[in-house]
Amino acid sequence: MKAARLVVLGIAVAAGGLAALLAGRSEKPAPAPAPVVQLETVDVLVAKSDIGRGTAVKPGELRWQTWPAASAGPNFIRKSSQPDAIEQLSGSIARGSFSAGEPIQESRLIKAGRSGYLAAVLPSGMRAVSTEISAETSAGGFVVPGDNVDVILTRRESNGSNESFASETILSNVRVLAIDQTVDDPNGQKTLIGKTVTLELSPSQAETLVLGKQLGTLSLALRSIVDTAPGSGDTDDANARGNAINMVRFGVTTKTTTK
Repeated sequence: MKAARLVVLGIAVAAGGLAALLAGRSEKPAPAPAPVVQLETVDVLVAKSDIGRGTAVKPGELRWQTWPAASAGPNFIRKSSQPDAIEQLSGSIARGSFSAGEPIQESRLIKAGRSGYLAAVLPSGMRAVSTEISAETSAGGFVVPGDNVDVILTRRESNGSNESFASETILSNVRVLAIDQTVDDPNGQKTLIGKTVTLELSPSQAETLVLGKQLGTLSLALRSIVDTAPGSGDTDDANARGNAINMVRFGVTTKTTTK
């Protein structure tokens, strides 16, 4: 009985070994791992945070980001070609909005002195109006972009054979946008002699300035920096009331120039 069991056990072991041998021969070798493709990348300039249309770009709102070279458009700013782009573009005005992570395109930014810059920095509802000046009518050339000024009209008055001159402030606390084509405070310059000044005005103030140019000579009175803050006593309402009084006193309206 024991011999029969041993025979059966031996046959079972032999069959198991044979099956394992056959199974091992039928398995295919594992495929070699695919080689890792190294993706080519470049560093491009992107918006670090949302940038609104018409706002000045700050250095903290820009950063470099790794970007697939194949999808980096020709208008993207690459660090390899413009390593100082963050400093160079600081202060530019955004023509359109940028979302966080969006690549910056220089064509969508306006730098100082370029066409469109003045329209970009002009607040909503305001107008840019220019008038002629000289050193004598612009505080000796000490008026520079960013200053606030009063506009004084000097006109000749006739009363029969007698002639006299009268001066009156027709606009108060208005901001200077540009002198000639200079739109920022010139570094290192104490004076800026120009022939044309561009002022930031409301529509009603723009009408007053244009009419005042026809009535006499306009001069700019430079205001102290402490008198230019909001609430310093000169508001749009006060200017509007003063303009209306001036127009009545001059004997004209914004539509006619008859006396």
